[in-house]
Amino acid sequence: MSVQSGQQIARLRETVARLHGELTRYGLVAWTAGNVSARVPGRDLMVIKPSGVDYDDLCADNMVVCDLDGIVVEGDHAPSSDTAAHAYVYRAMPEVGGVVHTHSTYATAWAARGEAIPCHLTAQADEFGGEIPIGPFALIGGDDIGKGIVSTLTGHRSPAVLMRNHGVFTIGRDARSAVKAAVMCEDVARTAHLAHALGQPVPIDPADVDALYDRYQNVYGQRAASPTTT
Repeated sequence: MSVQSGQQIARLRETVARLHGELTRYGLVAWTAGNVSARVPGRDLMVIKPSGVDYDDLCADNMVVCDLDGIVVEGDHAPSSDTAAHAYVYRAMPEVGGVVHTHSTYATAWAARGEAIPCHLTAQADEFGGEIPIGPFALIGGDDIGKGIVSTLTGHRSPAVLMRNHGVFTIGRDARSAVKAAVMCEDVARTAHLAHALGQPVPIDPADVDALYDRYQNVYGQRAASPTTT
């Protein structure tokens, strides 16, 4: 392994360890459940949380480096029980740089009902481009969860899927983007639950959903300045 590659992996270990703190900060996980992973750019490797380690004890040194078949190549701990699912996503979706899994309360309640979250909120249109879809039931430990994630999200604008009777999986161009999607998924799920409890939410016209999504993805926020010419 080159010095540059080793430094890159070291930085990703720090990033992935730190991002797990965002899951606890936003109340998306309980005990040792949930995980964040990141693809190592240019390498068939990923960095992922160790299995069953308390969040307070997570640090760069105990993050685990695996290949994209889920085999440990660096680290002293067993990787997350969801490693095979993450690895499958990275193999099947080369554009994905980060994967997150949570059992956040409101979103997982929708998953327990086997129901997608319909788009009744501008914030949901912004981030997810429509409904947050429901994925199939799959047992933990093998490729089946990964296959369900990929089959559901391929061709879909949503970076989040509710795996039936299980919980939330999100993807992103990097690990931070996937964490953001997990945070926003729970926020949307909570508001949608309250809206349905109060009555029938008002739908948003599909054309308006498209316009909101385009604005948020392509206009909202700070953009890199164009090079100046003299």
